[in-house]
Amino acid sequence: MIDTVSAGSAVKCPAQASPQLSRFLQKRLPFDWRFPLAAVLTGLLAGLAGMVLALALHAIQHIAFGYSLDAVIGHISFLEGVQAAEPTRRLAVLLTCGVVAGVGWWLVYRFGRPLVAIRKAVANPEMEMPFFATLGHALLQIITVALGSPLGREVAPREVGALLGGYFGRTLGLSLEQVKILIACGAGAGLASVYNVPFAGALFVMEVLLVTFSVQVAVPALLTSAIGAYVAWLGLGDESQYVLPPLKFGVSLVAWAAICAPVFGVAGHYYGHLAAWARKAAPRRASIIVYCIVAFGMIGLLAMAFPQLPGNGKGPIQLGLRGDLSINLAVTLLVLKLFATTLSLRAGAEGGLLTPGMTIGALLAIILGAVWNMLGFLSIAMGAFALIGASAFLSVSMSMPLTAIALAFEFTGANHDFYIPILIAVSLATATAKWIKR
Repeated sequence: MIDTVSAGSAVKCPAQASPQLSRFLQKRLPFDWRFPLAAVLTGLLAGLAGMVLALALHAIQHIAFGYSLDAVIGHISFLEGVQAAEPTRRLAVLLTCGVVAGVGWWLVYRFGRPLVAIRKAVANPEMEMPFFATLGHALLQIITVALGSPLGREVAPREVGALLGGYFGRTLGLSLEQVKILIACGAGAGLASVYNVPFAGALFVMEVLLVTFSVQVAVPALLTSAIGAYVAWLGLGDESQYVLPPLKFGVSLVAWAAICAPVFGVAGHYYGHLAAWARKAAPRRASIIVYCIVAFGMIGLLAMAFPQLPGNGKGPIQLGLRGDLSINLAVTLLVLKLFATTLSLRAGAEGGLLTPGMTIGALLAIILGAVWNMLGFLSIAMGAFALIGASAFLSVSMSMPLTAIALAFEFTGANHDFYIPILIAVSLATATAKWIKR
């Protein structure tokens, strides 16, 4: 646990920049200003990187599925673009995704320096994230998600942001403790930029990466995430990820949240274990090429009949929030999303589990909500179920209850009233998961 930021003499860190540049900056800048300067630079560059990666993702999506070719940020959603594409085109794009994933990650593992995960870099800031291997790893995630991989896109900007945070910390000759904080803040700023979630990005730094809410950590975390999100507005705009229709709040919704929360706790707990197993079992040698082509070919065949399947799951979440999913389709998509996500990880593809986790939680909530309404209780809009279920499931599957709550509100702009059922669902789901672990 990190409780303080050392302000004493710098501890020597491995430098990615030239020693001459580091010495020049250390002589020219008063030491007290190096950490704030590094934090600002980390926020700026992480925000810019997140914006560029998001724009690249949109551009590849449009070209691959043949929609909105005149605008990178258009009014046609990814789901609408995939639905408009011919079924055979969906299959072809997913097969291409398999080739890119298999060959790309084999090249990274075969010829690149060993990758260093963000958590490892934070735990041991002397362990540098390799520059070119990390960039290649991040770009592959963006390209494959754009081509229909069912995994999330948020890990890529987090990795680039963490890489930048470590670079600036070492360049300015900061202590290992400060470099550690900057690596975590860079990851948070990357998350904030790609999803326009500054508060959730800062909470992710404190709750997940550094596991402390001390002032010394909170200040740079909030600063870098705010800067990162604001910079990304230049290219992505200041819009919420999801459009939430007007939803009514009532006692029946609170009761449903309390009763169903343990279900989300159990499901989220075992989903997290399933994803961890799939990642651990994934190939790293040349066989990854065959695994990925077969896996994404299977997903492509399913996508011919179910255009909601490709991508990180944003489309099904939006359908659920609008109440446009029948219970039969929700059940089908839940099974397919679980299968596709696990299959992709097992084959060796990389990506995030944030949006996929929210998707699974939202679909499960729609099923439970439909049963609730059929039992004769006061009818509740499906969007309310989806919002609460997505939050509760994500809080457990990624072990970040506070960040999940912040994401729910920053993603949707939900009304203040929804804090009550969401807090109840998240707290009880988290408690259930803790009980299972005993």
